[in-house]
Amino acid sequence: MNDKKLDMGRHTLEGNPPIDVTLRHSARAKRLSLRISRLDGRVTLTMPQRAPQQEGIAFLRTKEPWLRSHLQEMKPATIAAIGHCIPYRGVFAPIVAGAGKRARVADDQIEVAGGAPVGPQVKALMRHQARDALAAASDRYALQLGQSYTRLSIRDTRSRWGSCSSQGVLMYSWRLIMAPPKVLDYVAAHEVAHLVEMNHQPAFWAVVARLCPDYEIYRRWLREEGDQLHRVIFDD
Repeated sequence: MNDKKLDMGRHTLEGNPPIDVTLRHSARAKRLSLRISRLDGRVTLTMPQRAPQQEGIAFLRTKEPWLRSHLQEMKPATIAAIGHCIPYRGVFAPIVAGAGKRARVADDQIEVAGGAPVGPQVKALMRHQARDALAAASDRYALQLGQSYTRLSIRDTRSRWGSCSSQGVLMYSWRLIMAPPKVLDYVAAHEVAHLVEMNHQPAFWAVVARLCPDYEIYRRWLREEGDQLHRVIFDD
């Protein structure tokens, strides 16, 4: 099986299907390492700064069976479109055509308005639902701790589900609205706990446990299942 170089920093393993690989040198890397993103299936080969590119490509060829096996196991992306089901509060809800002027949740379905792109409608609905749910959870936990936050923002972050700044600003991923409600509540408890402890030392986790005694269950869910929330595409 042949493979070819595309452009600087990229390589393609030919086959069925071809696999595009990003090649990168890192001063921190002490050995060759291969990574598959659980979010989008992107493959990255990291090499030590002085490692020849051909050495990295040879390593890549030896890992090709492993690479193809793992890529085949990845769940395909889900497109937010009429007739498809997407996760919402931990269950899969079908997207159907509705008679209203905007998207809404009704009878365990997501109804969308006609004449407008479906994906952006559903995305706007998810963001709105997420803000309401996360604000309610954050308010509840902050009251339990006798704390207050300064602002709450909703984003589409990939590297983290939430954050709390030293100024008391809470940030959350709106995709949490697709997770089971108790998972969303755990993330809110986690970030609100940072209003008391701005670290991840045992004292911090003790605060989280006060707010969410079973937090380890929901933390594990995010590690094992959270990538599926990022594999829903809302852009038409």
